[in-house]
Amino acid sequence: MTDLDDRCLDTFPEWLRSLASDATDLAGLLASPESPEATRRSLAGGLNYLFKSLDLIPDGIEDLGFLDDAFVLRVAASFAAAESPELRDQAPALARLARDAELIAELLGGDYARLKGYVRSLEKGAARGRTVDDILSDEQVRASFMHEITGWASSYTAPSFSRDAKNLIKLKSFLSAKLPA
Repeated sequence: MTDLDDRCLDTFPEWLRSLASDATDLAGLLASPESPEATRRSLAGGLNYLFKSLDLIPDGIEDLGFLDDAFVLRVAASFAAAESPELRDQAPALARLARDAELIAELLGGDYARLKGYVRSLEKGAARGRTVDDILSDEQVRASFMHEITGWASSYTAPSFSRDAKNLIKLKSFLSAKLPA
């Protein structure tokens, strides 16, 4: 195993354990009128991914099912932090998640650009019939979305993640096959 493998295998279980609180923290920034629109757009796209029926990796797949969600939130956070550097100091969770994206980039290599493109495209997509534009422009849609995130976070149970290098191979294979070119 490489040093990168060890770091990923040590880190990814924690990302799965913190996924609900990470989503809640980002939702708080999305709800804040102090957050610039570009930041809110990035966060809304990433958070809306939690409710997509067709994930990059289906949620039911043991060990891997929610890692794509954790990856998407971190990439969305990196966009939000880049768009609003002042928020990094005010929102430690945003800064931490944005920094975490560096490990994803290291793991995925050339496929990281494809993941970034995919996460950016989520800003134009929809989940459960709700677009990012709807979330940002309609107070009722946003309130419902925030309620849905809270409900999701309270019912989320972190899956196991075995410290097995084969999980990293499977993870990279899934993403390489599913990410748009």
